[in-house]
Amino acid sequence: MSDLPAETRPASSPGPLRAVERVEEFSDDDLHALCEATHAAIIEGGGFGWVAPPGHRALESYFRGVLLVPERALFLARLNGVVVGAAQLVRPPRNNEAQAFAASLMHSFVAPYARGHGMARLLTVEVEEAARALGYQVLNLDVRETQAAALRLYESLGFVRWGVHPAYARVDGRTVRGFYYYKLLQTQPARERGEAAA
Repeated sequence: MSDLPAETRPASSPGPLRAVERVEEFSDDDLHALCEATHAAIIEGGGFGWVAPPGHRALESYFRGVLLVPERALFLARLNGVVVGAAQLVRPPRNNEAQAFAASLMHSFVAPYARGHGMARLLTVEVEEAARALGYQVLNLDVRETQAAALRLYESLGFVRWGVHPAYARVDGRTVRGFYYYKLLQTQPARERGEAAA
């Protein structure tokens, strides 16, 4: 059902119960909660490509489809047991040997009603740890310039901005920039560090 659980509340500490898990199938309740969280995040301007919610049935089809793609791993964020966000770890296709060392963090969001509990940080760290455990050396991501909280989060976690796309997306009738980030996940051997500097 799931692996890579992350429980972050100490047993003696009050507060919400936070967890992230990788899923390979949905319960009806989880899929419904995921669609609700996605809908809310899209309306708030966060998450991923949609700028208007496509409807519950389309979201269900989308997330069921994600689980069928071998190169994608779906992680769900839970607050007090309820799904409030998600992210995807996307591995390169087998025919891309030149970039087989790098994975991407994509379509990450937390519903606005669950923000302020560190869920986005927890979700990002879990995806990063999963990529590291799979042996990836680099984790890439990109984000719209309008998502200021996401930009602060990624930079606080050590992601390095390496580029700007001046016409990345169209939101509310205007063109916005996109920022590209990477993070090195494995310690480079000394020989490779020297070659990179040469």
